Amino acid sequence: MTSTLAPSVGAPPRRRRVPHKAAIATLLVPFGILFLLFYVLPILYAFWQSLLVVRRDGTFGKAEQVFGGFAQYALVFQDEAFWSSMGRMLLFGVVQVPIMLGLALLFALLLDSPLVKGRRFFRLAYFVPYAVPGVIAAIVWGSLFSPNLSPFTALTKNIDFLGADLVLWSIANVVTWVYVGYNMLIIYSSLLSIPQELYEAARLDGAGQWRMAWSIKIPLVRPAIVMTAIFSIIGTLQLLAEPQVFRSFSSAVTSTYTPNMTVYATASIPNTNLAAALSVVLAVTTFVLSFGFMKYMQRKEQNA
Repeated sequence: MTSTLAPSVGAPPRRRRVPHKAAIATLLVPFGILFLLFYVLPILYAFWQSLLVVRRDGTFGKAEQVFGGFAQYALVFQDEAFWSSMGRMLLFGVVQVPIMLGLALLFALLLDSPLVKGRRFFRLAYFVPYAVPGVIAAIVWGSLFSPNLSPFTALTKNIDFLGADLVLWSIANVVTWVYVGYNMLIIYSSLLSIPQELYEAARLDGAGQWRMAWSIKIPLVRPAIVMTAIFSIIGTLQLLAEPQVFRSFSSAVTSTYTPNMTVYATASIPNTNLAAALSVVLAVTTFVLSFGFMKYMQRKEQNA
């Protein structure tokens, strides 16, 4: 006897119904609208502005914007100040980001250790600098580095923290001080999600705190470290407030010291079309570096 419940041969598989489609759409539509208005459209507008050039009829003729193709991008690739600032920020990121994330990981591991007392106090103490606006932090640290304003004159008069050789690392000190607590909280939150059974099994095998940190905690929080690294790469290329404030303390910080400062200075001339082209190139570079780093870490994890 043949069962009537058996599926017919060659019948197409049934599609699974997605429950609550209306609720999902209701939640996604506001996000989609805001994403389109404040992310996609500004990028498209900047790209369109970068394709325009200003033309005049004669010396004192009326200026008008006309389509110029990729003429502005040709100027971008000839702009030595912009590419010097890009190289400076890449050097900044290669040195500052690993140090900042290393400190954030160390502080997170210390807070997660059962040997540490007063976790709430230290968690708050590490995070407090992030609550300080970047401009205020730059003013405070700039005053501490200035030989005329610093209370540590014995040190600042012998070491020129605001000179051309050290001012970049003085800015890196400010950025590290502000953001290390923020990154620490992300990593610490990831540590709290690790099942306690893994630690109990490790203790039964005779593993100490150092061994558990190296073999259990760090591998399991690697996604959080990668995420903070991507955020830090993006933030490095967007650096503006701290070096802008340091211009008041050091003549070594010029108006084109970072890529964002170059864009700002170009737009202030005003040359908004060239500034738009610089912004597009900066955005593409940021995307390539952050996305490339993410894919590299994913491939490395798959091959491990």
